[in-house]
Amino acid sequence: MRKIAVDVGLARIGVALSVDSLAIPHSVISQSDNAIAELIAIYQEKEAECVYVGFPLSLSGGHTASTKMAIDFAKLIAAEGVPVRLIDERLTSKTAQQSLRQAGKNAKQQKAIIDASAACLILEFALASERPGELAGKGMDNIDD
Repeated sequence: MRKIAVDVGLARIGVALSVDSLAIPHSVISQSDNAIAELIAIYQEKEAECVYVGFPLSLSGGHTASTKMAIDFAKLIAAEGVPVRLIDERLTSKTAQQSLRQAGKNAKQQKAIIDASAACLILEFALASERPGELAGKGMDNIDD
């Protein structure tokens, strides 16, 4: 069954989709009043099992302003009846940026795809962390806001 991962940012939300055991970049959603509806539409269209939301922690494991933004976004998705899991995403955007640079993409070219690439890294980690019959990450009942 397919899974979705999102990398929540101030301006954009990167979306990745699983195809079997592979994670592929899917799209970028503008951070707006319609963002949740757009994500739910993708979730329904792809008949996904869950949405993994990147959980940005500081390197020491503490919460940041971005952590709160991700938790708030995850709560909005969960309120729509979608199973949501939080996945530690420390350094995914930085790693995605480095990978795109190595692939020959300049800063302007990276801007359009970096968020979906970061979501792809989140999904790859989640898929690798899953156990048979068990989703990876933290459930919404296991978070400290």
